[in-house]
Amino acid sequence: MSSAADLAARAAALDAADAFAGLRTRFALPRNAAGDELAYLCGHSLGLAPRAARARVLEELDDWERLGVLGHEEARRHWIGYAERLQAPLAGLVGARPAEVVAMNSLTVNLHLLLASFYRPMGNRQRILIEAGAFPSDRHVVTSQLAWHGLDPTALVELAPRPGEDLVRHEDLLAAISDQGERLALVLWPGVQYRTGQAFDLAGIASAARAVGARVGFDLAHSIGNLPLALHDSGADFAAWCSYKYLNAGPGAIGGAFVHERHAEARELARLAGWWGHEAATRFRMSPTLALAPGAAGWQLSNPPILSAAPLLASLELFGKAGIEALRMKSLSLTGFLAECIAALCGDAITLMTPADPSQRGCQLSLRVRGGRGRAHAAWAALAPRGIVGDWREPDTIRLAPVPLYNRHAEALAAAVALAEVARG
Repeated sequence: MSSAADLAARAAALDAADAFAGLRTRFALPRNAAGDELAYLCGHSLGLAPRAARARVLEELDDWERLGVLGHEEARRHWIGYAERLQAPLAGLVGARPAEVVAMNSLTVNLHLLLASFYRPMGNRQRILIEAGAFPSDRHVVTSQLAWHGLDPTALVELAPRPGEDLVRHEDLLAAISDQGERLALVLWPGVQYRTGQAFDLAGIASAARAVGARVGFDLAHSIGNLPLALHDSGADFAAWCSYKYLNAGPGAIGGAFVHERHAEARELARLAGWWGHEAATRFRMSPTLALAPGAAGWQLSNPPILSAAPLLASLELFGKAGIEALRMKSLSLTGFLAECIAALCGDAITLMTPADPSQRGCQLSLRVRGGRGRAHAAWAALAPRGIVGDWREPDTIRLAPVPLYNRHAEALAAAVALAEVARG
């Protein structure tokens, strides 16, 4: 078992060899009252601000002040085409074609819009399958959609891990889809489960759902910017995400959506429409008849919020320079090192909920402290005075995420040292 000194030497060597060390300087790092940098391991909840975000927002404010309404066409990044600027970099992150993605709204709004199109219960095919313990907003979306269609709450099927386990086994998920069969209308599943950090085989889920005639969509809130994705090849019908976690676009930032290109011209799909979903070439003719834009753009409602989208543009530029595949390699190193440090320094006082297999997790590690909820919460509360920023999820989970864009191996070690002090004390 490695000692703290051995781990410190390894952290220093790994950080010295980090090809992305310079990216850290491109982010504003939180500090304590004394001005010392905090070990910020909370990018799974809110990503740090790219330093360029301030300049991007100020440029848009300057253009607004300078041009007024003319900024729609004459701003340095004209506002009418702002969402289109985000298409290609977002498509690269989710493994899609540019026309399959769009930046718009918030995650929950996008889920409602997409379910309005892709959840169309008919006859015996009414059920929606989600994970038990889904993020509350996702569950609210699904239950309210069922109510909107006048359906009984029993149409909601929730798959839980096996008794005594934290993680959903892939084979159990595939079996649940098969068992529901022709009763299943939709599978809505996360790319990464928010509490446990478990990552799922999206292509396998999509294939199983389509095999029984069901539609399939993914919540990528904890996936985009975290893991390489291949949405187009997965065969998913749709996906949605927020941009304030691993995409570092700021609190409440503009979200995004994916719609597979096989639905690009599907005019027969029911949808809740708005004028920005009109084809761009004739949008400003203000016709009472909606001529839908092809692809995901046809699900837009309104013109994009420029001051919300500008920080996302700044962050996506950094992803473009680094590449998600290369960032994934650093992420594997960071998260693996954090897990090793916790095991070495904390022993059995801390247990890992997140899969031990790196291919089944992203940046986030979810931890339990021996002794139950009270002891676990006390351990989490004791991290902040030690300069560690993580977060707590009920009933008993500490979440830490070393993000490759701005975290270092030394911070992973610092978190493990702090946990050892409070969990074993």
